[in-house]
Amino acid sequence: MKVSITVAAGALAVNLTSAFAFSQQDPHVGLSNPVPGATKLAPNFVFVITDDQDLQLNSTAYTPLIQKHLGEKGTVFKNHFVTTALCCPSRVALWTGRQPHNTNVTDVSPPYGGYPKFIERGFNSNFLPVWLQQSGYNTYYTGKLFNGHTVLNYNNPFVAGFTGSDFLLDPFTYSYLNPTFQHNHDLPVSFAGQHTTDVTTEKALGFLNDAIAAKKPFFLTVAPIAPHADIESGSGAFTEPIPLDRHKDLFPDAQVPRTEHFNPDEPSGVSWIRNLPKQDNATIEYNDHFYRQRLRSLQGVDELVDNLVTRLEDAGLIDNTYIIYTSDNGYHIGQHRLPPGKTCGFEEDIRVPLFIRGPGVPAGREAEAVTTHIDLAPTIFDLAGIPLRDDFDGTPLPVVKNSKDVRHEHVTVEYWGYGLGEGIKSAVGPGNIPIFLNNTYKSVRLLGEGYNFYYSIWCNNEHEFYDLNEDPYQSDNLYPSTGEATDPELLDHPRSHVISRLDALLLVLKSCKGVTCIKPWDVLHPEGSVKGLRDALHSVYDEFYTAQPKVAYNRCEGGYIIDAEGPQNPLTYRHGLSWDLWT
Repeated sequence: MKVSITVAAGALAVNLTSAFAFSQQDPHVGLSNPVPGATKLAPNFVFVITDDQDLQLNSTAYTPLIQKHLGEKGTVFKNHFVTTALCCPSRVALWTGRQPHNTNVTDVSPPYGGYPKFIERGFNSNFLPVWLQQSGYNTYYTGKLFNGHTVLNYNNPFVAGFTGSDFLLDPFTYSYLNPTFQHNHDLPVSFAGQHTTDVTTEKALGFLNDAIAAKKPFFLTVAPIAPHADIESGSGAFTEPIPLDRHKDLFPDAQVPRTEHFNPDEPSGVSWIRNLPKQDNATIEYNDHFYRQRLRSLQGVDELVDNLVTRLEDAGLIDNTYIIYTSDNGYHIGQHRLPPGKTCGFEEDIRVPLFIRGPGVPAGREAEAVTTHIDLAPTIFDLAGIPLRDDFDGTPLPVVKNSKDVRHEHVTVEYWGYGLGEGIKSAVGPGNIPIFLNNTYKSVRLLGEGYNFYYSIWCNNEHEFYDLNEDPYQSDNLYPSTGEATDPELLDHPRSHVISRLDALLLVLKSCKGVTCIKPWDVLHPEGSVKGLRDALHSVYDEFYTAQPKVAYNRCEGGYIIDAEGPQNPLTYRHGLSWDLWT
């Protein structure tokens, strides 16, 4: 590959010439099933997805323009979760509406993840923008798409499904002051010396202008990298984000919330988390600085949203446009003694912001429904009037009245591979490195009437069980220790009975597909007698749940390898007998 570099107009243009030819196919060719009356009636969408933005650490309180435009004029989903607390697996799940065990894109780089894995799995012709184009939409994207989408492989093949695109490319994706973008089928261009958020904003507004001028329904995604850590090409080090100059001195007194699980005196969690040392004062001071830099970096995103809303208002389109704002995963800093990062199943990592504004969306509402990222593609289909796909693992959110949503009380959380600390004080793993091996686990997060549980099995077969109504910071693991004789009550039942139901539910969810991900209790009770945990706790089912195979791993792996994942198939209730005894 031959690389030539030229400097022009204050930006460094990087021209990459390769043997790969690219297609000039018109993205409008071959559209099928256009939305009836699309030019007048079909809604538009603007989707903003940030990178590593927390909810539990209160980042949204520092974005007043987002609160004004989306919180006050739309709905905030208070119980919105990701399925995997890592960038690429979470984004692929979002854009396909499928659990990561069904996409099998489970990491940020090959062999288990990244853009090459997305291509290998056939999703370049089978994800949301492609489906929207087939339904008559113009589609646009700027910012980060996936990890492993690089200056070397961007055209092998080009990303499909977009009328216009301008992607950030590795290894410059997370360089705040040295980003490289790649427009449509053009060569990559470096914007050295320019701040990534300002460049992303300019490109987003340009695509919005294109979309408005085309006079067709449109779907525009804007994906700034804030508040992700800064990573400079060639270093690989995760350092604090770099805000725009105009925001660099804001929030001088902000610090990580000092909740009871912040740098606790006693360790918590299981596996490698339980072995983390207590943080010293210098580490805490640095982590507070890291936290402030995250808040400052989000100010450019706050302004970006304000600019998008203003342009929609000026064009007279605000009342026919859904604006969706979320993040690919959450973030922790100091909770459970953790260095800055994600990859865990704790609330800080799996709960993320979700704001939705648009036609028919109640203003100023806080929705309590349990929702996940795999629900977002079905939601967009529902709002656009497109029939739902059978291979969706999610269901539409209750955004407007009369939506086709089927509510559920569960979230499937899954992770494979290693944990990673970020920031200059994160080298606290074995060998004084920021990497924590065997971070593979399966979890179910369950919120229902009177209960609020998190149940998890790690690949070393350690268990976690938290009652978040009593223990919101997940400090007291209720899973019984070996030899423990007591069996205290939960929900007026022995704790062991609650655990047996949660384990069976997770056994279904860890390999579910389609409707079984939405209605997992129907797999266990196809006669329809059980719709939630309380139903399942009836004493008539005690022996059935005791006999269930238990969730367990055969070994730890870095990706989704089925023969490492233990039992796959639950027993099915038929008046106390499993289905195989009836056939």
